[in-house]
Amino acid sequence: MQLYLDCPCTSFPRSFARDYKETYRYPPPSTVYGLLLSLVGEVEMDKHRGVKLAIGIIGDDPPISRILRKQRHHKFSKTHLGTYPTGKFSKPNHHELLTDLQAVVRIDSSEEAGTVKLADRVAIALSTPAQITRFGGLSLGESWAMINGVRAYRETDGPIRWLIKDNRGLISLPIWIDRQTTQGTFQRFSQSEEFCPDCWVTIPKPAAAPDAKKGKRSPRKSQS
Repeated sequence: MQLYLDCPCTSFPRSFARDYKETYRYPPPSTVYGLLLSLVGEVEMDKHRGVKLAIGIIGDDPPISRILRKQRHHKFSKTHLGTYPTGKFSKPNHHELLTDLQAVVRIDSSEEAGTVKLADRVAIALSTPAQITRFGGLSLGESWAMINGVRAYRETDGPIRWLIKDNRGLISLPIWIDRQTTQGTFQRFSQSEEFCPDCWVTIPKPAAAPDAKKGKRSPRKSQS
């Protein structure tokens, strides 16, 4: 399955970005995975881990714009009880945006463990959207970065530059973020005009739960 995504304005904040919101220039696999879950109405993040994704860009690299916006900085306290004067806890910060992003996503669900694969659910969502239940706007990145649409890729959309795994590449993107530890798994990429097996990125499967019986000591026998 190969999808075409059109996103007029978005941002993929870098992992180290703080006040100054720098953006990745390309959609990270972890973000694309979240979009696909939203598309099919899945709220369980681990549901389709193990799926393989390949991401490509159509046309030139999306330009980066820098805007100045107001951002609030405060922490909840018993003193304020959630009420903060705007002028005291707000300050201007810079934010990077990507515009006119056209991306292509390939999905391979052959290594998923579940019976209903993500690729099948995406196909159902596109062909018969009345069969799925989802909520909110469909966005690529933050919730305000809504897409114009998603459909099957057509040759007339233009040639694709694929992200290809390359440990010496200059493009570093997160492929998974642990929501509990906030630690990320990253992969370096370069670009290729041709699709090849190294374009596939696997969303990591959950770590296996430790065997409760393993390492458990047997109770000592009472000595008479």
